[in-house]
Amino acid sequence: MDVTLHLAQDPEADELLGRSPLAALVGMLLDQQVPMEWAFKGPRTIADRLGASDLDAHDIAAQDPEAFVALLSEKPAVHRYPGSMAKRIQQLCQYLVEHYDGEAELVWKGVEDGRELLRRLEELPGFGKQKAQIFLALLGKQLGVRPQGWREAAGAYGEAKSFRSVADITGPESLTKVRAHKQEMKAAAKAAKAAGKS
Repeated sequence: MDVTLHLAQDPEADELLGRSPLAALVGMLLDQQVPMEWAFKGPRTIADRLGASDLDAHDIAAQDPEAFVALLSEKPAVHRYPGSMAKRIQQLCQYLVEHYDGEAELVWKGVEDGRELLRRLEELPGFGKQKAQIFLALLGKQLGVRPQGWREAAGAYGEAKSFRSVADITGPESLTKVRAHKQEMKAAAKAAKAAGKS
């Protein structure tokens, strides 16, 4: 992996995401209940605070849980919920150590079927179906990981020329389009919920 991503809209953070499979997974894990850029800046912040140039699953898995929470809680906090996210990141890294020798890239490397890759992503701690599909779309659209049937397995997120998720962000213009789509989805969900109450 060595591509330029534009998810954090921060050159140093995006550079790490583009070369580090674990950083990309951790950024995806953090992408909830905070702005996308904040989530994807998280891996760079964590690496900096660990005094490292990259994230290491073995190192993070072995961190003292309270010390790791403190690391994520330092101002500015890595996430709105640094305590629960520190725990989730450690669970993800422990899973990667246990199942993939700590190498995040082995989750997708050599996988030839999109459904199999989706299954592997869904097994990761903190990755439900939607998060797994979005990450699968990111792998296919921007990171060159395209097993047979990847677009179908990624569902709507795999559609070409769509602006539904982080998989479609390649710069400020596409970020604006994705953000607009997310706001439309929230408004539609809110309207549907309100209609159900009346």
